Amino acid sequence: MPQVVQIVLAIVVTLVISVPAAALIATKYQKKMTEAKLGNADEKAREIIDEALKTAETKKRESLLEVKEESIRTKNELDKEIKERRAEAQRYERRVQQKEENIDKKADAIEKKEASLAAKEEALAKQREEISKLNEQRLQELERISGLTSEQAKDYLLKIVEDEVKHETAVMIKEMESRAKEEADKKAKEYVVTAIQKCAADHVSETTISVVQLPNDEMKGRIIGREGRNIRTLETMTGVDLIIDDTPEAVILSGFDPIRREVARIALEKLIVDGRIHPARIEEMVEKAQKEVEVMIKEEGEAATLEVGVHGIHPELVRLLGKMKFRTSYGQNALKHSIEVAQLSGLLAAEMGLDVRMAKRAGLLHDIGKSVDHEMEGSHIQLGVELCRKYKEGPVVINAVESHHGDVEAQTLIACLVQAADTISAARPGARRETLETYTTRLKQLEDITNNFKGVDKSFAIQAGREIRVMVVPEQINDSDMVLLARDISKQIEAELEYPGQIKINVIRESRVIDYAK
Repeated sequence: MPQVVQIVLAIVVTLVISVPAAALIATKYQKKMTEAKLGNADEKAREIIDEALKTAETKKRESLLEVKEESIRTKNELDKEIKERRAEAQRYERRVQQKEENIDKKADAIEKKEASLAAKEEALAKQREEISKLNEQRLQELERISGLTSEQAKDYLLKIVEDEVKHETAVMIKEMESRAKEEADKKAKEYVVTAIQKCAADHVSETTISVVQLPNDEMKGRIIGREGRNIRTLETMTGVDLIIDDTPEAVILSGFDPIRREVARIALEKLIVDGRIHPARIEEMVEKAQKEVEVMIKEEGEAATLEVGVHGIHPELVRLLGKMKFRTSYGQNALKHSIEVAQLSGLLAAEMGLDVRMAKRAGLLHDIGKSVDHEMEGSHIQLGVELCRKYKEGPVVINAVESHHGDVEAQTLIACLVQAADTISAARPGARRETLETYTTRLKQLEDITNNFKGVDKSFAIQAGREIRVMVVPEQINDSDMVLLARDISKQIEAELEYPGQIKINVIRESRVIDYAK
């Protein structure tokens, strides 16, 4: 409608503008013609207006129809969407109803189950009461039949269980020990046997005397001198006792210090060769002998380091190593023992892929404290550690020295190898010679330790104290107890005795039945 109005207004405006113009022109040129045609223009204007009004009406109708069609189409779409949503809502409602029905059914089932469980609980409570009553009756009947109270029965059962646990423990210990031995012993034996086969060192028996051969028996009188002045001077200068007896063409030097004994031997041999024996000459020869022994000590230390292949050791430690040639332990020469331990440590380190030179160095110096233990206070381990620290040895060597007898914990594998090599060198056949008193004392201590255990009948130390055979009472010790007894004996021996190598504990349980045919 507005569009039609605009058209009409436009036409009117156009007419308003064009009519005066046309009138003016007609006035100027054709006044008469204009007046004649005025009526035609009005008619045309009316026709145009009518046509415009018709067109506007037509447009209006078309617009109304389009709006009506659009509203109908929109209404149809809304109706369709509403129907779909109603259908979906109905489906949800049906699902909710089904779920509610299922929940009601489950609730009913749960109630029934709760009811049945309550009934079962009541039945179980009744059964428990009945069982407790029956158990009391059974215990009373058992006590009446067995003649034992409940406490006595408990003790009996505990004893049975304890015996079973002992048996199982013994079996488990046997299995674990056998497994460990199968794996560890095999490797350890390979390493040790290989090392021992590659290393063989001499040993020197313990002695406190030296013998000097004389060219003739007349020399004995010259050694004694007028009123014994020569022999007194020699004994005073060297600190060694000279024993001149009926032994033909020989003089015995007796003393506990092997270095002094060696000085006296060299000095006496020089005096015998020289022939001039008097106090001044004796003093001169003793001084020369002392210098020779000092040179010998230094050379022996250097020779030991060269033999082992260890370099860079402080000269003072080398000199102390040389002094160990004149030191013995249980009849075993200390320097030879140190060389053997160094060689064994190096071989074991090579087998295990460790530092061979460091292992040899630690093995060579492990007993360095024995060179000064008769001059200073303290054990040879403490003195050895102090010497190694003083002369700037490394922590590996120091730990090996202080741990080779188990006084402190070994912190490196090399320290453990030095322990093993020290034990091998000390325990191998022929390495040591114990005095009779020490030997018999250790045998007696072994037998005393084993005899103190309950159930032991007799014990015998055999194999030079390297094995102890224990005879047990069969009625007191069973097969399972034997394993535990052997283990307890070994632990007590390790705690109370000091011994080279290892001691085998052999526990024997024997039952004999004797009868006579008449």
